[in-house]
Amino acid sequence: MQLFHIRYRNSQGTLMRILNAVSRRGLELTSVHAEYAGHDHAVTMMLHASAKQMGQLYREWHSIVDVINVHSSPALQEHEAPVWAGHPPASVAEQSGRAAMA
Repeated sequence: MQLFHIRYRNSQGTLMRILNAVSRRGLELTSVHAEYAGHDHAVTMMLHASAKQMGQLYREWHSIVDVINVHSSPALQEHEAPVWAGHPPASVAEQSGRAAMA
């Protein structure tokens, strides 16, 4: 499991192009966290990717004009995951809330 850290200028569609590169390869996104980071924006993604897929992702992300920096690091152990990584997506939380009400 790898954590990918990408800094980008928040122009129209940049984040979607970054995420689309992962989706097109059929990789499962374990978690995604995007935030304002000074004058730029940053997205951190946790996913499983082979060495070949990582190379493809790096090439594609670097080819996006508004991407400033891309780097990765090994993901932390599950019990040491960042706080935001443990939160379910809003759609999952809504579904479980609806099920509890039924």
